[in-house]
Amino acid sequence: MTAVNLTELPLPQLEGLKNQLDQETEFLTTSIGQLKVVQTKYVEAKESLNVLNKSNEGKEVLVPLSSSMYVPGTLNDVNNVLVDVGTGYYVEKNVDDTKNFFKRKIDFLTKQIEKIQPALQEKHALKQAVVEVMSMKIQQLHSQQSSSSATSKA
Repeated sequence: MTAVNLTELPLPQLEGLKNQLDQETEFLTTSIGQLKVVQTKYVEAKESLNVLNKSNEGKEVLVPLSSSMYVPGTLNDVNNVLVDVGTGYYVEKNVDDTKNFFKRKIDFLTKQIEKIQPALQEKHALKQAVVEVMSMKIQQLHSQQSSSSATSKA
């Protein structure tokens, strides 16, 4: 990739570059947002495992049938859970293994977010530079038009 001096680019090319950078920053921002949503889901799932202890065994719980409908149930097994490991597969794991599973998922997502963040900052900085050069070129055009109209009137 060769470096390009932004001041040498014509205004229409700068506009195209700015639009491309807008799309890229929007995509990266959306990606980070989606990763954070999934990460939060894993954090909440990991924390919810804390209710699985001997003192809660046999207690009444509400079991979700959908996101807005629950049925009463009894907590019989506080040692094992079924974990959604993706694409509709569930695996029975003990609580400690499940906590480790969620920790690995959370750590992986944290690393992915940390990889994307610098790219997003770089795109933002580049976009800012493009906007500044565009602004400078537009001011130059206005001053040229002002001076040429003043010259043509004289």
